Amino acid sequence: MSLRTTVFTSDDDKQLIARLNNGIDLCLTRQKPYFMPFMSERKQALLVSELKKAYFDNYLFFGGYDDSERKMLGLFFDEPSTSMFPICGIEFSFRKCDRLTHRDFLGSLMSLGIERETVGDILVEDGRAVVFVKAELSDYVKSQISKVGRVGVKVDDADLSKLPQGRGVEEKTFIVSSLRLDNIVAAVCKLSREKTKTVIMSDSVCVNFEETKNVSFNLKENDVFTIRGKGKFVLKGILGTTGKGRMRISVIHYK
Repeated sequence: MSLRTTVFTSDDDKQLIARLNNGIDLCLTRQKPYFMPFMSERKQALLVSELKKAYFDNYLFFGGYDDSERKMLGLFFDEPSTSMFPICGIEFSFRKCDRLTHRDFLGSLMSLGIERETVGDILVEDGRAVVFVKAELSDYVKSQISKVGRVGVKVDDADLSKLPQGRGVEEKTFIVSSLRLDNIVAAVCKLSREKTKTVIMSDSVCVNFEETKNVSFNLKENDVFTIRGKGKFVLKGILGTTGKGRMRISVIHYK
């Protein structure tokens, strides 16, 4: 069963695809690497599909460290290398009692007039955060930020050998009547079926990084789904059934 009953490409996606095609042309004509900005996993998946259509396979996605979520796309004429990506890590130190969040750091960066696509992952733990940005912005950010919200911070180049744990993950168990998308979204968000339908129909849900309005789509083990405002989830597995024939599932939540 398809995620969507109709194929829909937003204007934003069309612009991204046009930018990709322009980047491929520049890479080949100038015989130099071309780097596209940080992007979400959904956009990465979209561009992988477009790269296949263009028969261009000399590329890498990289976000500054292994297992990054938001990544740049590098198009290469010669051998691809992560060392060539224009990415810098900036480290913020603060008192452990000051509970700063991902949103606090993103807000401080956006207040500088920085575009979201120039900022990669933001990894936060008690007393420390590392933010990945486009390299040309590194000195500007370090010179402009001395506070995040009302909290004083020290800013320096990041030690990439010791990264914060980031958002962390949490594994939870739910009982659902089936693996339909609306059932699982209702369970993890603690919503009624009617409210769940509204959430899905409002373009707030992606499955395997593709937006969907198909409430009856059946998820499979290891499928990734995101819910706007709630985060990223993975259906880890089916643990068994209850006496009434309902399914007990395990879901990993990236907090």
